[in-house]
Amino acid sequence: MIKKMKILRSIYHYLWAIAAAVVFGFPAKKMFVLGITGTKGKTTSVYLIHHILESAGRKAAMLSTAEIKIGKETEKNLTGNTMPGRFFIQRFLKEALRAGCRYAIMEVTSQGVLQHRHQFIKWGAAAFTNLKPEHIEAHGGFENYREAKLKFFKYAKKNREAFFLINKEDENAEYFIKEAEGKKVVLYSPSDAEEKKLAARMLPGKINEANIALAVAFAKEIGLSEEEIKKGIESFPGAPGRMEFVKREPFTVVIDYAYTPDSLEPVYEELKKYQKGPENKIITVFGAAGGGRDKWKRPALGKIAAEFCKEIILTTEEPYDEKPEDIMEDINGGIPKGKNVYKIIDRKEAIEKAMELAQEGDVIALLGKGAEPYIHSNGKKILWNEKEAAEEAIKKITR
Repeated sequence: MIKKMKILRSIYHYLWAIAAAVVFGFPAKKMFVLGITGTKGKTTSVYLIHHILESAGRKAAMLSTAEIKIGKETEKNLTGNTMPGRFFIQRFLKEALRAGCRYAIMEVTSQGVLQHRHQFIKWGAAAFTNLKPEHIEAHGGFENYREAKLKFFKYAKKNREAFFLINKEDENAEYFIKEAEGKKVVLYSPSDAEEKKLAARMLPGKINEANIALAVAFAKEIGLSEEEIKKGIESFPGAPGRMEFVKREPFTVVIDYAYTPDSLEPVYEELKKYQKGPENKIITVFGAAGGGRDKWKRPALGKIAAEFCKEIILTTEEPYDEKPEDIMEDINGGIPKGKNVYKIIDRKEAIEKAMELAQEGDVIALLGKGAEPYIHSNGKKILWNEKEAAEEAIKKITR
């Protein structure tokens, strides 16, 4: 019965995908669409590639977790989905085409693939960033999660001219190389000396070495010059909610979307650079998703925070139908006794507490929300803006 229901749901999503493409006239056939899949780095890579294209005079559109950009028009992605519904995506591509965009860059998610949101799009290129344990319960195991990502590559191969960009340093790279067999494969490396040099100067954080390596590989493949690529990277303002600095003096406040053990550790490692002296501390504010999502990671998040941070403030992230108190307790289970831990359900109050604790030279890390526009709790979508909450908290302590 369960298998039958899954088949029926798949057919349902497939039919909606066909309908959307027909209604909007298969717009992807008349432009170059790049899809980026993987666990981490999708959003920043989309922003960076879009910026490089625009700075080189190539009109482009972008659909990301945070924002939608078509030409000079920008709006927040308020759908709550990194990869929105079929009609939304096809409409986006149609509007981009009407605006004269030659390129469209999109994030491609595993759950979006399972709902056929990647279908009936002519993919000019598909990119793989990395693969880490995430959405494991939703997919029924890591192998199923990886398989969903591979399905995107398999579908993209239908375009005879499509090429594939793969992070050769990821331990799952061979699966994607094999899936792209018979097509042009461009292997990029975050360890490339030149890209590392650019990353260190322009974008903080080790993850950005991989983002820049991907952007450079793609830009070269479509014929941009080294000068155009360098100009685009050096003028890149960053992606909202990704290592976004809200304040630098007298203490530092940074917002980042990191919400898994694999992403938290490099963020904290990077933020150590901004402590003014050995007596200074990192203060962190974070939570974890509820609704049964990846419960295994909660104590791991607490353990990592305890390694890097002197003050830990646990708060609400995305509780869904769980009690925030229970989620915080799970995280606290990984924090050794003796650490300064505060549990504050209201995220605004938690951020204000971080500002109160900060001294000159300290670093505040606000993690887990990034540029997300909502907090989901008990069936409600509560409007949220992490940056505005941080700025308001800063004002309160400087009045």
